[in-house]
This record gives sequence, C-alpha cells and structure tokens, in this order.
Amino acid sequence: MGRSRSFTFDGGVGTYIGTGLLAFLVTVLTLGIAYPYALVLRQRWRAKHTYINGHRLVFLGTGIGLFGLWIKWLLLTIATLGIYLLWVVPRVQKWIVENTDFDLTFTPGSAYTGAVQPTGG
Repeated sequence: MGRSRSFTFDGGVGTYIGTGLLAFLVTVLTLGIAYPYALVLRQRWRAKHTYINGHRLVFLGTGIGLFGLWIKWLLLTIATLGIYLLWVVPRVQKWIVENTDFDLTFTPGSAYTGAVQPTGG
C-alpha cells in the first residue's frame, strides 16, 4: 500500500520532546489534577502539525473546558477502583475530536506544499 497523500504531518522531534516534557511535568506536579491542560498542550501540537488535503488542523479545546469533566471522571475512577477508566478513555477521545477543526486562518500551500490541494466545490 502507498502513502496517503491526503494526510500529512510535519512535526519534529524538538518541539515534540519540549511539549511532551511540559505536559508530563504539569501532570506529575499536580498529581493528575491538571491533566486537561497537559492534554490540550499535546493536542494543539498535534493539530498544528497535521494537514488534511493541505488544510491545517487546529485544536479549539481548553483545559478549563475539560477540567470539570476530568474531576468527575477522576472521582468516578477512584470510586470504582479503576473500572470507570473503560468509559473515560473513549469520552476523552470524543472530546478531542469534537474540539478539533480546520484552521480557517491558514491558507493551504502557504507554509506547507506537500499535501494534495482540494479540488472544486
């Protein structure tokens, strides 16, 4: 099978390590309470470097937007001795997807030219 020409990614190791390290420290130093902020850091990095048909993605979620849900899910996970994690993982993924969109301020081809440009309507 050939490589996808519709989906491209241009992230590099330097910014990946920096973002990952910051997200790790935020999570560990707050004992997991600030994980939503770490998740937002990582998702913004992923979206910024991901292109679909030449259009860059943007992550619109915020740490505060996930924080209330995260506290509820954390307490339910503790109360159920970890069983509730089976529901948390898909809910976090749903939240990520629902808060990812195309960057409408980005002009295809302006910073990245390797992706296939969309055609017509």
